[in-house]
Amino acid sequence: MQTVASIKKAKNGTPLTAITAYDSLFASLFNKKIDMILVGDSLNMSFNNKPDTLSATLDMMIYHTNAVCKGAPDTFIICDMPFGTYTNKKQAIKNASRVYQETDAHALKIEGGAEHAHIIKSLTCNSIAVMGHIGLMPQHVRAQGGYKIRGKNEKDTQQLICDAKAIEKAGAFCIVIEGVKSEATKRVNEEVSIPTIGIGAGNDTDGQILVWSDMLGFFQEFQPKFVKKYLNGADIVKNAIDTYVKEVKTRKFPTKEYTY
Repeated sequence: MQTVASIKKAKNGTPLTAITAYDSLFASLFNKKIDMILVGDSLNMSFNNKPDTLSATLDMMIYHTNAVCKGAPDTFIICDMPFGTYTNKKQAIKNASRVYQETDAHALKIEGGAEHAHIIKSLTCNSIAVMGHIGLMPQHVRAQGGYKIRGKNEKDTQQLICDAKAIEKAGAFCIVIEGVKSEATKRVNEEVSIPTIGIGAGNDTDGQILVWSDMLGFFQEFQPKFVKKYLNGADIVKNAIDTYVKEVKTRKFPTKEYTY
């Protein structure tokens, strides 16, 4: 099982693997097979069919984190801190402490670069492990007018490097880089000594993360360019349901084999 220390040592080594999970059942399938599980606030879209992550609450995140921890007791678990729960140091420490006290999560994830470094510092100084998150940040979607790819020019690349360095200095043990041009990602990764975990950021990172419902083919509304489907999950489930309905309606199920 990974730890904060072992994850930090993975810099420039064998790439780390990470995936999201929101419930005990799927978490149990990922347990011992993946380096890190992120209980992402993306559950607000996957579970609640919301247009973005912004209305996810701390209570929701704690509930789902507990479920994931139960299902994957042998995997490093990270809880995504939802929008509005870390706007200042006092609030961040209070809410992060709740997560640590009420779940078995090993770390928290916070969106934001240099402007949030003081928040991250306040948490790490209080023995709370923090994963940073820069680049395309879903919690900023309304303020930025949509999901914007980062690192398209030198100025923005320099800002990403500044953000990554500030997060590292604040004590984060690794950084998620999302939706960033691969050339910019490579430069950011070279400037920090803690691991970077990419999602839609190319192959020059120390690991990768994907949303489980994307990579297993359960989410069908659209497929982001960076997502590779490793399973056509939705089709498999739909075909199974069709077969079940047909067998029940034609009294082919249950047979004696499934009857007491």
